[in-house]
Amino acid sequence: MLTEQQHLSFFFFFFLPDMYPFILRVISCLCIFQGGVFSEECSQGALGKRETFFVPAGGSLSLSCVVQHCGGNWTGNWLKMWENSTSTTVENSARHRFTIAPVSANRSELLLKILSVRQSDEGLYTCNVKWSDGSNAVSHWKQVNVTKGVASQRKLLHRVLVCTGAFLCLPVILGLARCLSSEVKQQPHPRIEVFHADGHRDGSHQPPQPPPRRPVPKKRTAP
Repeated sequence: MLTEQQHLSFFFFFFLPDMYPFILRVISCLCIFQGGVFSEECSQGALGKRETFFVPAGGSLSLSCVVQHCGGNWTGNWLKMWENSTSTTVENSARHRFTIAPVSANRSELLLKILSVRQSDEGLYTCNVKWSDGSNAVSHWKQVNVTKGVASQRKLLHRVLVCTGAFLCLPVILGLARCLSSEVKQQPHPRIEVFHADGHRDGSHQPPQPPPRRPVPKKRTAP
């Protein structure tokens, strides 16, 4: 019988030389993976793709962009460009709501929600980020087009009201038609009704008869 020490020596002598390449490959893969993970650096920037929005007047719109701050200090806002190529900061108001939502430890989301969209809200929008070192970054511009949606909303409301009125009036119309059809079935034929009326007519309702004529006396002629 082989002892435990002999078993180990037998294993190292026959199997360990064949496992050296496999062990080296595993160690090299772990080193490469670890080096790639820790060597990846977080680059600051404003992430947002170019988009075009069509919003009906009176509707609402939400614009968003992701800020990759990598845990540093920063401030952000939304800018709007006018037709004369000038840009202004979109301030918080009753219709414009600006919020910041954290996504992860290195990223946050800038949100701009526009309520009761007007024609004056049409234009280009971008999020502007200012870093702690004084530099800034902007995302891609987002085009907002305001369409005439009030007329379409009125047409839709008009259609809804018409359909509702038709559904409400339909039972009434069917009830009236049923009542009229039942009354028509209960009435007898007009000719039979006239016949019974003539048969049961009372003598008091007969028209007055003229008095009988008296016989005219014949003239006598002389013999």
